[in-house]
Amino acid sequence: MKTDTIFYTLLQNLPSVLFEILQQSPTQALHYEFSSVEIKELARRIDGLFIPKPEYPQDPIYFVEVQYQRDDDLYWRLITEAFVYLNQYKPDKNWKAVVLWSKRSLDPGIPIAYQTSLSDGQIQVIYLDELTDTSSSIGLGIIGLVVAPEEEAVEVARNLIEKVQQVDVSNRRQLLELVERMLIYKFSNQTRQELAAMFGLTEWRKTRFYQEVREEVEQEVEQKTKIATKLETIPRLLNMGLSVEQIAQALELEVEVVRKAIEKQSEEES
Repeated sequence: MKTDTIFYTLLQNLPSVLFEILQQSPTQALHYEFSSVEIKELARRIDGLFIPKPEYPQDPIYFVEVQYQRDDDLYWRLITEAFVYLNQYKPDKNWKAVVLWSKRSLDPGIPIAYQTSLSDGQIQVIYLDELTDTSSSIGLGIIGLVVAPEEEAVEVARNLIEKVQQVDVSNRRQLLELVERMLIYKFSNQTRQELAAMFGLTEWRKTRFYQEVREEVEQEVEQKTKIATKLETIPRLLNMGLSVEQIAQALELEVEVVRKAIEKQSEEES
C-alpha cells in the first residue's frame, strides 16, 4: 500500500489530524468536508481537498499533498492543480496549499515564482518526522507510527493501541480499525496472527477492510517482485544485442525504467 494512500485514508477517517498538524483546534475539522475532486482539464483528481461547509464561508479551501519521495515538480504540479480547480469550480473563498513531506531532505523548496506571487503562508510545508509530540492525540499518534523507524515502531504501536482502548466505546471500534489498517501497512511482512500476538489484539476481527488492505499489500509486494525479476534480466538482454527500446517492449516496462536500471548497473560496476 502506498504511503500517500495511508495518509489519505487517515485524513478521510480522522480529518481533525490535519488541523492538529497545522497547530489549530481539531474541532476546526467540523467546518469541512474531505473529498476527492476531478480536474477535467488535467484528467486527474485532487485527492486531498478540504472544502468548507456552506455555513463556514470565511474558512479557506485546503489542498493537501503528502510526499514520501523526492519530487522536484511537486510544487509546480500542486499549484497548477489548485488554479485549474479554482478556474473550474470558481469558489468564492480563499485557499491554502499544505505539503506534508516525510522529511526535510526530500523538499526541493518552493519555486521562486511562487514565493513572490503567492501571499505569505499560502503554501504551508510540514515535515512529518519533525513533529515534536505525536503522542498528544490518536491522529498524531498514527502519523508517529507511520514515520517511526522500524526499531521504534513496535513500542509506538503498543502505546497507540493502549490510547485507543481508553476512548469511549462509541468511537473505539472505528479508531481501532483505523489503527489496525496502519499496522497492516507498517508491518506488512507479518501475518495476522503474528500482529495479534505482537500487540495483544486477542480479537483481531476479520473485517472487510482488513481483507482489502491485506490484498492490496500483497499485490504491491507481488508487483515489486515481478519488476525486480524483470530488471535482473536486463543485463542478459543487453549482452544479446537488444536495444533499450526492444528490452522495454519485451519486458513490458517503460523505456525510462530500463534506461535507469542500466545506468544504475553501470555505476555499481564502475
